[in-house]
Amino acid sequence: MLAYIIRRILYAIPILIGVNLLTFVLFFVVNTPENMARVNLGVKHVTPAAIEKWKTEHGYDKPLLYNKQATGTASLTDTIFYEKSVRLFVFDFGKADDGRDIGYDISQRMWPSLAIALPMFLVGLLVNITLSMLLAFFRGTYIDMSGVILGVILMSISALFYIIGGQYVMGKLWHLVPISGYSAEWPAAIKFLILPVVIGVIGGIGGGTRWYRTIFLEEINKDYVRTARAKGLSELRVLFRHVLKNAMVPILTGVVVVIPMLFMGSLLTESFFGIPGLGSYTIDAILSQDFSIVKAMVFLGSVLYIVGLILTDISYTLADPRVRLQ
Repeated sequence: MLAYIIRRILYAIPILIGVNLLTFVLFFVVNTPENMARVNLGVKHVTPAAIEKWKTEHGYDKPLLYNKQATGTASLTDTIFYEKSVRLFVFDFGKADDGRDIGYDISQRMWPSLAIALPMFLVGLLVNITLSMLLAFFRGTYIDMSGVILGVILMSISALFYIIGGQYVMGKLWHLVPISGYSAEWPAAIKFLILPVVIGVIGGIGGGTRWYRTIFLEEINKDYVRTARAKGLSELRVLFRHVLKNAMVPILTGVVVVIPMLFMGSLLTESFFGIPGLGSYTIDAILSQDFSIVKAMVFLGSVLYIVGLILTDISYTLADPRVRLQ
């Protein structure tokens, strides 16, 4: 297994290089250092001298990918790409265009993201698996059919509808919880997290329930389930003791990959609820055209996703001893 993990880490290096390069190219295809300077200095009454000064101070006065005026390795190292992107591989995120330390911002903002994403993930997983097992138990009945139709309807509704509707009903109409905001102190933060967690769970019920229901129905039709029934086991015991256990491998495929991504937060949820997490941090960076933050967040997301894939493969061996990593 150790050799497998090392090999996967080595495979990840060219992937991260490609992601880093692609992010760099896409950002500067639609944007230029001059535009970034105007956004930060103010679009009106910006002199060319002020633009050049801003570019020099922030390291955007050099060529993007290749420096024709330099010789040797300096033609590649004396560029914006090398100075702004290569150091990400040692997790040196540098500073934002406004001077803030990106690494410090990430270390502070990851906790609000986890505070909302972790309970949303755990509660959503429990609710989706429970409902999908209920539909699988009553498969072929009106309960199952109604659940599938309701799931499709919930999947078809935009996430913005859940957010705005939940804020209006639970926050403005019923005055149960604040519409938006966040508190770093516990337990005061709980009242700000209830609404986004509830909305996140409800918004994911449709897709999650249908996905897990498909997994359980596939397992129910296998030979070992018919053998268990032939031995006289009840349907509930077959469902919980055999079907759920053997369905863990496909369930882990979707579950373990998501866990590292919890650190990244939710873009829409954090923005609409005013939660100072990594999701809103990324949105603000995109709106302000802060390339330093954007590339750092994309790189961090790629690393976490690769870690999630490796953890998924390792979890297979724990859920099913028959699986071997080579």
